[in-house]
Amino acid sequence: MPSFDIVSKTDLAEVDNAINNVMREIGQRYDFKGSNSKIEHKDGVLTIDADDDLKLKQMHEVLQGHLAKRGIDHGVLDYQSPEQAAGQAVRQTVNIRQGIDKELGKKIVKDIKGTKMKVQVAIQGDELRVTGKKRDDLQDVISHVKGMKLEQPLQYVNFRD
Repeated sequence: MPSFDIVSKTDLAEVDNAINNVMREIGQRYDFKGSNSKIEHKDGVLTIDADDDLKLKQMHEVLQGHLAKRGIDHGVLDYQSPEQAAGQAVRQTVNIRQGIDKELGKKIVKDIKGTKMKVQVAIQGDELRVTGKKRDDLQDVISHVKGMKLEQPLQYVNFRD
């Protein structure tokens, strides 16, 4: 029986490479001269330190640009609210989404079942397994889920006949 998995995985090595490029660019840019702006990555959580809100927004743009160059959708970044550090400095934590959480999984399953396609969808941890009798049904499910416009990027892997 044909099946495939819907997953949401982020290559953390590519994220590290993008952060290194961002730090190199910040060190060379004139508008960041003498600032204490930096990005650190530890265990799937980014910490952005900036001198003020303007520099924080600029760092967001630079980070998203470098992630896009590395083939990582900026939707994997889950920005938390910025908090004040010493003086005007701000600090923001950014979680990197890995896997499909329960709420999003249930939403996808409900939406697929609402289309009355002849497939079965099972939640397996942080991924979804879709099985059906015909390969065409599975391809219809992939195109349907792509059309759902979810903020979290999804990958369709392990397609088997």
